[in-house]
Amino acid sequence: MTPVVPNGVASGFVAILCCAGPTLLAVFGVVSAGTALAWATSLYDGYPWWFRLAGLATMAGLVWLTARRREHCPVDGLRLLRRRLLAIAAVAGGTYGALHAATTWLGSLTT
Repeated sequence: MTPVVPNGVASGFVAILCCAGPTLLAVFGVVSAGTALAWATSLYDGYPWWFRLAGLATMAGLVWLTARRREHCPVDGLRLLRRRLLAIAAVAGGTYGALHAATTWLGSLTT
């Protein structure tokens, strides 16, 4: 069985790392909230598609690693796992959406 939730959460987290990374640094006290907001704004305004593509690449890599561990042929195995792939994409999208909402809300508290 493909680990749907861990793969999806990891992919969604990597995709929103432009905002979640500075937020986590602020939560743990490494940087101030203002600095985290400036970094997140700069990263999200300039490079959002790079992070989203990195999340997609993470998803593809994790699915490939999972298929290799299970000794499936990558193409044939993925055809059989279509529902699980859609579930991973749904979990990744949900993670991205939830973290985007949380970081946007936290950002509104700093202003």
